[in-house]
Order: sequence, then C-alpha cells, then structure tokens
Amino acid sequence: MQSTGTWFSPLLRKPKSRGIVSHMGDILVATSGYSYDDWRGFLYPDELPKEEFLRYYALFFPFVELNFSYYAMPTSKSLMAMTARTPEGFLFSIKTHQSLTHKPGPGWKDDAAAFLRAAATLADAGRLATVLVQLPFSFHHTPESRAYLAALLDALWPLPRVVEFRNDEWAGERVYDELEKRGVGCVMVDRPDLPGLPPLVERITGGLGYVRFHGRNSEQWWSGDNVSRYDYLYTEDELHTWVPRLKGMAKAATVLVAFNNHAKGKAVKNARELSSMLFPA
Repeated sequence: MQSTGTWFSPLLRKPKSRGIVSHMGDILVATSGYSYDDWRGFLYPDELPKEEFLRYYALFFPFVELNFSYYAMPTSKSLMAMTARTPEGFLFSIKTHQSLTHKPGPGWKDDAAAFLRAAATLADAGRLATVLVQLPFSFHHTPESRAYLAALLDALWPLPRVVEFRNDEWAGERVYDELEKRGVGCVMVDRPDLPGLPPLVERITGGLGYVRFHGRNSEQWWSGDNVSRYDYLYTEDELHTWVPRLKGMAKAATVLVAFNNHAKGKAVKNARELSSMLFPA
C-alpha cells in the first residue's frame, strides 16, 4: 500500500559509500550473532572460554551480523577489539542501535553520530560489510516515517546501509527505486506466511544483496520473545528453494545471508547446510 508521492523527502541523495567492494557472484553465508551459550556442542567446544567465541566462529564463517549494537551503543574500542580477534578479510554487518529505529527520540541525531563514529572504525579497517537498519512492524509507510528514514540514512552516510522492513506497506517498485537512487540495499526476509509481512522476493538495490532467515514460526511470531520467535529449523527442502534465488541475485551483486534462527544452534546447522548446497564439494 503505497502513497502517491515519492518515498523519501527531497533530501540530498548520496549514492556512494565507503564500504567493502566485493565481486558479483559472491554469496557469503553466516549467522545473526555469535555469542550464544546454547551453541556449545553445536559450534563451540564445551570448554571454550566465551571470550574466544568470536575467534573460533571466524574459523567457519566469512562474516557475522552483530546484534549487541541494537541493545548497547557500540564504541570504536569495542569494535576494534573484535577486528583484532578475527582474521583479515572477515567482515561485520552491524545492526543500528534501537534509539535509531525502535525508540527514536529528540536526541536521535546525536545517537546517529555516535553510532557512525563507532561503525566507521570497521569501515576504516576494511571490515565493514554494511550497516543494518532494521525497522519494526509498527514503522508504517507514512509521510512522517518516510521523512525520518530519509534523514536517518543520510545521517549514516557514507557508510554502506541496508534497510529491513517488517511490514508489506513498504513493498513496491517506488520504494525499491528510491533505495537504488540512494545506494541503499533492501533486505529480503524469509519469515512465516502471515498477513502484513513483507513478500518473499529477490531484489538487489544499492549494489548489495542481503537475505535474513528468521524462521517460519507462525505461532510465536507475534507473541514470542527474541528467542522463541525465531526458534525454527529449516528443512533441506525449504533451503533448496533458496539456492536458485541466491545464485540469481549473485549475478548482480555480492549477497550476504544471515540466519537469525539462533536457538540451540539452529542457525549454525542451517547456515552450514545452505553453504553445502550452494558450494558442493
């Protein structure tokens, strides 16, 4: 359901960013988050100290989607420590703080500036894949929301940015065109088949493909917490349907794939399975 006007307010469009430049054909598969105690036995050895989780994780995956930055404002110091624990070439996708997406207030511009300073540390080190702007279902396609999103994306420039919409009001060519003009990626989501959620499409905007697998737990989607909502294990058949989609998207740009179904190591299992399907031995 789109408005008759343009998506964004008439602010300066800045299509170029200073993120990682990858190659068409690349598909990077990883997980959303890594620091889960219940991944012991699924990924991490039982005796591995938690402070060694990231170093160990980076032995198996090419990037990680950082979730902690949604709950606590990241700092340059904390992000630099993460780069020091990972090999050269390992990338980070970093989620914006909740004060910019779910709980914006009068001081959001100061919060955006603080987030920008921290995330720029990753960019300067050549380790930033993108900034993930995840918007809630309650973020509707209104003139006020469009203006705010435009201002937020400009405040985070020149970092690479992708946007995840959680409702179908933002689905449509006009929105995709505006993202493309601004050099911003559109996150595609695999989610339960419920009314009001974004459609499953394969779309590249801003020179980067991004797919998040949230699971298809319909019963817990609206009533669950951030664990039970995503507690879902994809079957091999469900993952196979994404193989031609992802390969098709990769013809246009690098594609990042993040599994968010983290409960009891399900994300690890599904990420490995999908990687084996995409890149058989």
